[in-house]
Amino acid sequence: MSPEFAPPHGPRERLLAAACEAFREEGYQVSIDRIAARAQVARQTLYNHFHSKEALFGEVVRHSIQSVLVTLDGDGDVRATLLAFGDAYRTRLLSPEGLAIFRTMVAEAPRFPELAKQFFRQGPHTTRKRLAKYLAHAMEAGELRKDDPDFAAEMLTATLIDLDRLRGLINLQTDLLKPTKTAQVVDCFLRAFAPEKDTP
Repeated sequence: MSPEFAPPHGPRERLLAAACEAFREEGYQVSIDRIAARAQVARQTLYNHFHSKEALFGEVVRHSIQSVLVTLDGDGDVRATLLAFGDAYRTRLLSPEGLAIFRTMVAEAPRFPELAKQFFRQGPHTTRKRLAKYLAHAMEAGELRKDDPDFAAEMLTATLIDLDRLRGLINLQTDLLKPTKTAQVVDCFLRAFAPEKDTP
């Protein structure tokens, strides 16, 4: 089972883990029956938890991103919080599972535009809005220079993964999680949004 859903004790957790693997390996065209068989549950059990394949896919995306967003909870040091967010974000999106889901969604978007919108809303949009909310709070507290928090969130998330994700998708590289990358990006971000010093 995919580690992001382990340990899959109940049927719902087994279904999410099985769906993540199935979407990664076979794409969105994988049948409900194959997902149910992977989870070792009946087809009706799947429908008892998720009313459609679209709903199941959306929950896979939502469930996956929660482990990233939880790093923004609390009132800790801004640098420490952004480092935790950056590490979780890079680990999730640059993992084989993250790359495969992204590749699947890009390929299927023209055929399933509503699904693509759901993916964007529950994944990238939710992540950036939650990060922007955290950054806005830090700006109001004087820990970051006041600016557009939505732009700041977009800039940070793009810098964290953009080129590395291209390497994974196009060059099929697997050594994407360099241990120093998150700190380099976060420290550059903090310099760009350092609080303005009061002039005497």
